[in-house]
Amino acid sequence: MAFFPQPYIQYGGVWTTSQATDAVASGTWAVPPTPKLYAWGISNYGQLGLGNITSYSSPKQVGSLTTWSSISTVFSTLAIKADGTLWAWGQNNRGQLGLGNTTNYSSPKQVGALSNWSKVSIGYSHTAAIKTDGTLWTWGRNAQGQLGLGNTTDYSSPKQVGALTNWLSVIGGEYCTLATKTNGTLWSWGYNANGQLGLGNTTNYSSPVQVGTLTNWLNISTARSSVWALATKTDGTLWSWGYGANGRLGLGNTTSYSSPKQIGSLTTWLNVVCGYSYGMAVKTNNTLWSWGQNNFGQLGLNNTTDYSSPKQVGALTNWLNVSSGNYFASATKTDGTLWGWGQNTYGQLGLGNTTAYSSPKQVGSLTTWLNAAAGTYYVVGIAVTA
Repeated sequence: MAFFPQPYIQYGGVWTTSQATDAVASGTWAVPPTPKLYAWGISNYGQLGLGNITSYSSPKQVGSLTTWSSISTVFSTLAIKADGTLWAWGQNNRGQLGLGNTTNYSSPKQVGALSNWSKVSIGYSHTAAIKTDGTLWTWGRNAQGQLGLGNTTDYSSPKQVGALTNWLSVIGGEYCTLATKTNGTLWSWGYNANGQLGLGNTTNYSSPVQVGTLTNWLNISTARSSVWALATKTDGTLWSWGYGANGRLGLGNTTSYSSPKQIGSLTTWLNVVCGYSYGMAVKTNNTLWSWGQNNFGQLGLNNTTDYSSPKQVGALTNWLNVSSGNYFASATKTDGTLWGWGQNTYGQLGLGNTTAYSSPKQVGSLTTWLNAAAGTYYVVGIAVTA
């Protein structure tokens, strides 16, 4: 059985399983593969989707469905199925599940009846999603204008942001939101006390505002702490802005910046992800890099030293995707294996224990992991079986 690489992952655990479809189309699998959903770690709000609030230190299958397509995690889990329907479970104190209430759920619940959802990203307590028609929708907490609706009113069901149909990607932080359009422009709104919107100031905005005038933004990520951001451009350069403590911006210092600053001069950066106070990235040669706070060994460098500029994690060149929790990381390799490291208080590394590790450890022996999306202290992932 062959493993088909997934080209890209964002913060918030946003990912898709198009590679499973590719496997079917190529005839690689004798029978159609079935991507199954698994979860592990803390479940105090039911965010594992297992019908309880029990924590698990190794992967547990979520239901029996094999049609999941896209997942985003923080304290809540949002998911899109292959049929375009949207599902949610976990914490819902601000209506971030989009179900029209503020009730927590420990198993998946469908958000409305529509089947045209394309991408979804859960922030700290609000959600943003894009439909197949290119429209942008948000719901949940809105005290800092993070919903982009021009007000600070909370909503427990999806509301459209403006009337445009050219939104391409969106990522939610703690109290802010960033998004790109099909023309390559970057937009941000919400909380901005640390310059995390990249607008050259510290003013909050309740509607989308363009970040500069460039049209070559590619991948974006913002942190659960919502005070900084990372992004790559189509030329392969890496950029950061916002709060700089612990060296999380990767700029060789701990200075905060309210507008994008380039990290080094390399043009080989591909995917980036913000942890709570650290950054990770995969280059085009499939090497893995990390920087920032490292108190639990979350940088994977076999120590607990903070670094203010990118450091390579080992010497391997087969890393595919990486996703970050608060103080831990989960990553897949091109061989379909899954790895975890960092804080493990709730079993979020999936290793069957609660021991912290400062270098990558393989999760089980499966070689058919498509991806894994790290929440605050838990992970939801998909593994494929025939």
